[in-house]
Amino acid sequence: MSEKEKNKQEHIPSEETPEIHKPEKSSKTHKKQSAQDALIAELQGKLEELNDKYIRLYSEFDNFRKRTLREKIELTKTASQDVIYDLLPVLDDFDRALKHAENADNLVALKEGEKLIFAKLRTILERKGLQEIKSIGEPFNTDLHDAITNVPVQSEEMKGKIVDQTLKGYLLNGKVIRYAKVVVAS
Repeated sequence: MSEKEKNKQEHIPSEETPEIHKPEKSSKTHKKQSAQDALIAELQGKLEELNDKYIRLYSEFDNFRKRTLREKIELTKTASQDVIYDLLPVLDDFDRALKHAENADNLVALKEGEKLIFAKLRTILERKGLQEIKSIGEPFNTDLHDAITNVPVQSEEMKGKIVDQTLKGYLLNGKVIRYAKVVVAS
């Protein structure tokens, strides 16, 4: 038997066989594994924290969206409340005028009462932002007017201008809510 074979059998390290330090290698591996586990745990903690923040933010946004939708619905239901409230005195005036008209002999007084009620109604609506669109004699403007017909005219200066109005147009706070129906000179 050779010396190498004897050494193998006896487990005596020879000069030719390098000595392996398994405990050192496993302690380095264990330290690396431990550091990786700590890093993974830290990243999982951050992931859970960010996920929790995301879920909370999503829930807050969903609640905000639902609340805004409810408020919008409520607003549309009560948006005209102040206008209606301001028109109640006009309604009361009409009630009084109708009662008075049953026994009235003086038509001039009735007409005067109607004019006063109409003026009151117009004033209330103007305070709310309603404006009448001026039409007759004005140049035709497609942003304000709706031409229903054209009529021929002799005068060149009248061409393209409005000569008649069949239905008044109105602006509400600068926005057209009804176009004026007009007759245009051509």
